[in-house]
Amino acid sequence: MVIKEKMLNGDNNEVANAAVRICKGYLNGPWKKITPEDVTVKSLSGGLSNWLFQVKLEKEEAKPQQVLIRLYGQTHGEGALENLITESVIFTLLSERKLGPKLYGVFPGGRIEEFIPARPLTQQEMADPTLNLIVAEKMAAVHTMNIPINKEPRWLWDTMNKWLMNIDEQPPVTDVQRDIFSRNLKTEALWLRNHLSKIYSPVVFCHNDLQQGNILRREDQPKHSSTGLVLIDFEYCSYNFRGFDLANHFIEWMYDYTNPEYPHYHVNKKNYCSVEQMGISC
Repeated sequence: MVIKEKMLNGDNNEVANAAVRICKGYLNGPWKKITPEDVTVKSLSGGLSNWLFQVKLEKEEAKPQQVLIRLYGQTHGEGALENLITESVIFTLLSERKLGPKLYGVFPGGRIEEFIPARPLTQQEMADPTLNLIVAEKMAAVHTMNIPINKEPRWLWDTMNKWLMNIDEQPPVTDVQRDIFSRNLKTEALWLRNHLSKIYSPVVFCHNDLQQGNILRREDQPKHSSTGLVLIDFEYCSYNFRGFDLANHFIEWMYDYTNPEYPHYHVNKKNYCSVEQMGISC
């Protein structure tokens, strides 16, 4: 059984043994001589995209003291391998430029990342002037990167077309879905593409999903320091229109994803940023 299968399907001992094998192979210092008794392994999340495990060295002081093991989810199917390679390249380059978590190693089926003691921003913090300046600086740094991937701004349209195809394949089951699906979304998407093509916006490397859950506030850094915020989750990164990245970020000020019930978010249009706030953030 391969390491990935042991971590996903094994008992606690198999999970610990698999984690130790990975860490010993890619980390230095005390990590080179660890045993399963020296670490605690905690499953953080799991799904189709990724499975995450926190591995913490308990008995000895080390740098890093804890790491994150990410196991890739679906690696088969149309475009899955290409997307995985692209995302790995992007993660590596952002790590080198200290715009995302550190990368400690890449192994078959996953990678080892920096474990960040942090929490995501709250909806209220998204509009905090000091924090938003830091977010703006990091977004600008992302926009200036030269990434060796396709530089045509296809991601936005390809993603919209994929979602429209999913709608055709999955009939609505709730009243909200029926209301949405009753609209001619394909016509609206075509109109939107034709309209936006007339508006100038430079094509740059974009995050494409800069909402509060993807902006972490570190617990081990000063409250308003530039190192206190870390951008994560780069699976949607691509070359895109800069205006989309900015508009998407500002729209996210209105959304609160802490709603425990369907549709699992709240919308407060009063939180949308003013022109003055946009100017400060840009």
